[in-house]
Amino acid sequence: MLKGKTILITGGTGSFGKAFLEEIILNHSPKKVIIFSRDEYKQHLLSKKYPPSLYPIRFFIGDIRDKDRLYRAFEGVDIVVHTAALKHVPLCEYNPIEAVNTNILGAQNIINAAIDKGVKKVIAISTDKAVNPINLYGATKLVMEKLLIAANAYVGTKNTLFSVVRYGNVIGSRGSVVEYFLSLKKEGIKEFPITDIRMTRFWITLKQAVNFVIEAIDEAVGGEIFVPKIPSMKLMDLVKAIEPECKIKIIGIRPGEKIHETLISEDEARNTYIYKNRFVILPQFGWKNHKLEKYKKGKKVEDGFIYRSDVNPDILTISELKKIIQKFQPQIS
Repeated sequence: MLKGKTILITGGTGSFGKAFLEEIILNHSPKKVIIFSRDEYKQHLLSKKYPPSLYPIRFFIGDIRDKDRLYRAFEGVDIVVHTAALKHVPLCEYNPIEAVNTNILGAQNIINAAIDKGVKKVIAISTDKAVNPINLYGATKLVMEKLLIAANAYVGTKNTLFSVVRYGNVIGSRGSVVEYFLSLKKEGIKEFPITDIRMTRFWITLKQAVNFVIEAIDEAVGGEIFVPKIPSMKLMDLVKAIEPECKIKIIGIRPGEKIHETLISEDEARNTYIYKNRFVILPQFGWKNHKLEKYKKGKKVEDGFIYRSDVNPDILTISELKKIIQKFQPQIS
């Protein structure tokens, strides 16, 4: 699906965007990759690693809030992977209209530009926080999902397909809890702050996330939400894996935070099918896409099913967590 195609990545200088770029450049022979983001310094650093004179990569400074810039950037593009978003939960709460402008109105700009410019497929990256959201960031990502899925109903003769990939925390990404705890260990701090000892989280590696999105690009027919089968971890087990001798300071749940994360709600389960390495959530509302019927050959999840981090059958052990963390800090034993 990617070979010989022109691919544009919004937010392409972020953790996922850089990992996705590396994978497709090394292994999928695209015609061209366009990195679209508003951080000129990160683009500069990325262009030093991948000089446009040696790689089929182009760098576009732009903001998804700017519809005209998107129209220019989407010229001749086959596939859009949409990762750009305001993601910091407290900052979104204190700057709500900024989150709306980027995560919702920006998504609508992408939809309009993709349809009008004849993009073949758009895959948007979402988050567990979009499920039963309790913070503004999650609410904006829920609306983003709804906009992308509904866009399939009014593409007309352009045949642009819109689908969503939804997953949980990325291990070792910038600002992750692993990075934070490892920094405390490096500084010699022996007391780790824990919000709640019951807390659990889904985990996915960057490589897994990238490969899953590539699978979704191949598979998508428009209107699906793809959810990977991924393991969970207990926060207390993570602490023990990083620094077994540390003391614990309970600081309480932060505003907008959940004790457990949900990737598929009980209500969504009514339209969810299970496969070997993923779930596929089909649209709940009335427009029809006969190509979606292919998923009904799969097994529907049981009534009352919920995909939540604490009831996930695949929960990482302390030993497994240590092996994963060693990839980020080899000296951890």
